[in-house]
Amino acid sequence: MTAPRPGVARQPWQPGRTLREFAGAARKTLRRHWIVLAIGVPLIAIPSLLALVMRTPDMLPGYEPTEALPDAQIAALLRGEQLVPPSEPPPLAFSTQEVVQVRPMLVHASRNWGLMHPEFSQRLLLAFKIMKEKHGYDMALLEGYRSPARQDLLAQMGGAVTNARAFQSWHQYGLAADCAFWRDGKLVISEKDPWAMRGYKLYGEVAEQLGLTWGGRWKMMDLGHTELRLRGVMRRE
Repeated sequence: MTAPRPGVARQPWQPGRTLREFAGAARKTLRRHWIVLAIGVPLIAIPSLLALVMRTPDMLPGYEPTEALPDAQIAALLRGEQLVPPSEPPPLAFSTQEVVQVRPMLVHASRNWGLMHPEFSQRLLLAFKIMKEKHGYDMALLEGYRSPARQDLLAQMGGAVTNARAFQSWHQYGLAADCAFWRDGKLVISEKDPWAMRGYKLYGEVAEQLGLTWGGRWKMMDLGHTELRLRGVMRRE
């Protein structure tokens, strides 16, 4: 400890005096650097104020809103609410000339919801529900579960129908479905129909929001196809 110099009395610590000295030093600093502060403070404060005022993200520049699913529908799916399959179109609807040209042998396809994996079928039914209530499209199941024999038969028809052989498709595991639209008492499958094309796009968006894989993303697009890829299910996954 340093001893005080002779003849110099130690001044007691005075809080008020220390604060006055600090305030004086601060005023001198402000006078000396007022130009830097005048420019720097607004640059720091303005972005923070804008962020506070523009609380909704759609007001931010370059923001592209993403349409979320209704909370009530997501909640229903999470709590396991069982959705009921819609009424199946009459058998003749699957054998019209338009349908046969696009989807040969569709009349013999399985449309039994009970043969599909429960988790997949519930997500698909929720997609149907959203397409109807939100976008005004009635959906129809063209084919769900597909036997290995039928898969091989379709593969023999060429790549325009399918490239997958038996057990190479999620249809064999009840985890895939082909769907289209029901309008004015007819199935609408053709991609040349603008109304149907808009529906396929919306259907793909809804399906992907529900965690399904949409065939419209593939190199050989299959717009009406969705599947649920569960790990460890497919033999050659």
